[in-house]
Amino acid sequence: MLKRTSYDVVVVGAGVVGAACAYYAARAGLRVAVVDRGPVAGGTTGAGEGNLLVSDKEPGPELDLALLSTTLWRELAEEFGDRVEYEPKGGLVVASAPAGLDALNGFAAKQRTVGVEAVPVAADALRELEPHLAEDLPGGVLYPQDAQVQPALAAAHLLRAAGAERYLGEAVTALRRGPDGAIRGVVTERRELAAPAVVNAAGTWGGAVAELAGVRLPVLPRRGFVLVTEPLPRLVRRKVYAADYVADVASGSADLQSSAVVEGTPAGPVLIGASRERVGFDRTLRPEVLRRLAAQAVALFPVLRTVAVQRAYRGFRPYLPDHLPAIGHDARVPGLYHACGHEGAGIGLAPATGLLIARQLAGEAVEFELAPFRPERFDGTAEGSGSGAE
Repeated sequence: MLKRTSYDVVVVGAGVVGAACAYYAARAGLRVAVVDRGPVAGGTTGAGEGNLLVSDKEPGPELDLALLSTTLWRELAEEFGDRVEYEPKGGLVVASAPAGLDALNGFAAKQRTVGVEAVPVAADALRELEPHLAEDLPGGVLYPQDAQVQPALAAAHLLRAAGAERYLGEAVTALRRGPDGAIRGVVTERRELAAPAVVNAAGTWGGAVAELAGVRLPVLPRRGFVLVTEPLPRLVRRKVYAADYVADVASGSADLQSSAVVEGTPAGPVLIGASRERVGFDRTLRPEVLRRLAAQAVALFPVLRTVAVQRAYRGFRPYLPDHLPAIGHDARVPGLYHACGHEGAGIGLAPATGLLIARQLAGEAVEFELAPFRPERFDGTAEGSGSGAE
């Protein structure tokens, strides 16, 4: 017989989004359990760079969420201090050609209308900000609100601060529902966790968890690679990326896309991304992708040409067809909530997601427009058919 324990809410997923949901739910006075098929930060979170970005988002629902999260991350940084390696270092987006600079400045102008700090940087001022940048770049935009954390540490400290019971290495095999169809808890391989609310924060497996409740959420994995260099002096002061990255983020193409994203870390190594491709859960290492990332990074920072790459890793971004996450209660199943599908922005958007989910769980007023993130918005559409089990 399975052991049965009761909670106010069970969060499925121990990545940074699930951890943030647990943290804010616990602060709202709820008794929380977190269950995950693997360890803390064992999925997308553990393969992330820790980006907290507003620079790559156009005005709209996701940017609104990012601006809220920017404030919340600053509050969390005050609580956790250096333990999560929070760095409010800012981001620098650079153009490779004059036409690209015009487009970048136009994009930044629209962002400024909704509260983003976006400062134009002339060509002759770029190297004052980043002394090792290539010399032939026409200009860029500085984003002081961009920041970085160490994502696995952030997830671990959020969970520890939540005081939630953790059931790790246990896959959820079923969602319990009552005669009225409402959620009654989850079943794992070892136990039953009773609760009137379940939060699906399962990342790339969010579609599979939704299926356990009999609903469709077309989450797909989008693979990406990151290069990690040998430890270096602080050659790269900020997060620096080519303006092409913004278009890659917004693209729905399944084909390989890559653009230079380069940043230093407190520990010394430089992280180099970013690639995107939809290949299911294929973990095959592709040397040609790594070579492309290295070449694009060297084009931005020629000093990296002779630097050794120590390792490369890959992860899967949880992708939804309209590039917006699913956040909030599911109108199709009472007691079911979703917090997944953030693609590459989950670490940055985690606090706002967790806070909004917690307010719904606690029955509090949610003074934020959640309609664009409705989990059931894909019903009746052909777009994004499939599930996280691609």
